[in-house]
Amino acid sequence: MRAKILIVDDDPDIRLSLQNRISFMGHDPLTAMDGKEALRVIQEEEPDLVLLDLELPLLSGLDLLRQVRGTVTQNHSLDEETLQPPGTYTTPIFVILTAYGTIERAVEAMQLGAFDFVPKPFTADHLTVVINKALATVALHRHVDTLRKEVDNQFEPIVSTSRQMDEQLTMAKQAASSSVTVLLLGETGTGKEVVARAIHRWSPRSTKPFIAVNCAAFPDNLLENELFGHEKGAFTGAVKREPGKIEIADGGTLFLDEIGDMPLTMQSHLLRVLQDQKFYRVGGTQEVRTNVRFIAATNKDLTQAILQGTFRKDLYFRLAVITIALPPLRERMEDLSTLVDRFFNRPSNMGLSRRLTLSDEAFQALQRYPWPGNVRELENVLTRALILCPDDTIGLKHLSLTAATTSAASTPPVNPEPMPDILSRSYHKSMDAYSQNLIEAALRRNGWNQTKAAAELGLQRTYFTKLLRQKQISGRPPATSPG
Repeated sequence: MRAKILIVDDDPDIRLSLQNRISFMGHDPLTAMDGKEALRVIQEEEPDLVLLDLELPLLSGLDLLRQVRGTVTQNHSLDEETLQPPGTYTTPIFVILTAYGTIERAVEAMQLGAFDFVPKPFTADHLTVVINKALATVALHRHVDTLRKEVDNQFEPIVSTSRQMDEQLTMAKQAASSSVTVLLLGETGTGKEVVARAIHRWSPRSTKPFIAVNCAAFPDNLLENELFGHEKGAFTGAVKREPGKIEIADGGTLFLDEIGDMPLTMQSHLLRVLQDQKFYRVGGTQEVRTNVRFIAATNKDLTQAILQGTFRKDLYFRLAVITIALPPLRERMEDLSTLVDRFFNRPSNMGLSRRLTLSDEAFQALQRYPWPGNVRELENVLTRALILCPDDTIGLKHLSLTAATTSAASTPPVNPEPMPDILSRSYHKSMDAYSQNLIEAALRRNGWNQTKAAAELGLQRTYFTKLLRQKQISGRPPATSPG
């Protein structure tokens, strides 16, 4: 990277020497002969790096550093508020130029956030190494900031005009300021991870890591290693100590997705961490303390799981300090237009430069569709339409919705569940019956081809197979009795 580098020194010979060296390295040199002039140049030019002498007229190097870092105190003492955490650097980065007699002050400058110091007299090669190292840190931090913004854009907070969703988001914002555990409930695709990331961004932990773990993606022993890490020699192939996700998330937020699928043995281990904020690595004997905020999510009915003995009651009450239930898309269809507009205006969408709109027929079809996959399914449908549509207007044929849902509202579904029976059931039982009918109907329309049925419903093949097992649907055509 070609950088702006400010040289602050009251010795004109040193300024000229450094200026020539920086120009030779391919960077843009700026100069200042005292602290006040340096402060002005920093404010006006926004350099990437400052080579700062501590002994300056008008304003010392340490005072300049304090002012730039915004840590001026009445007596300039080094209390906890003045110290910058090690390894945390913001632009501009400071490299201190110091004589032998001011080494202690250079160390003080590093405690205030300076990156490194170079004792005088210094060689050109030594200075080059330090400058390149500092600029590499600048580039790395900018890259991290870019990636963080991309992630934030991907997981934007939900914007909703729905009263149900607004109530839940208000509760999430209120919970964000504390470190209490939050349990997110909702069907697959309702945006539980989006809300979890929003809670993290709204919290005082926003500058610390947000780590997500899918509890359903690992068998029992691997999930323990994923969460707690292991010691060297804990098992075959453990050639060194590896931290787990809880340790990596220290100071930040750990998001436990699909918590309802966590094995019972792991639930007891997690309960201890929630109670004491400490744990043991796999194969370890030394207790590890941590400071993590836990957010859990599930699409299961945990109260039913407790009755069935597949989920611990004490863990449930530890997790459900704040419970946020996200409504499915079909219950907040007033948000459909907003969600479509947000997706079409998202800058990362397939690199398409043209502006696309929905035809009235296509939008009405989206309104009639029951959205079993919720917002995630809507995004998949619109992504497919963006790719397949050759024009500027997306029509019904580009949406690839099922025929049963895009036809007129009067068209009866295949083998529908009797409406009075559904209405007499609880919410979860009604939704289970509805989704089972939807899956069986898709299988019949596609000749019991599971791959085609999954594609029609906008579901991944592996998830479709999991649904068949959960709902005890055979996935094969019923046997015909001999005539």
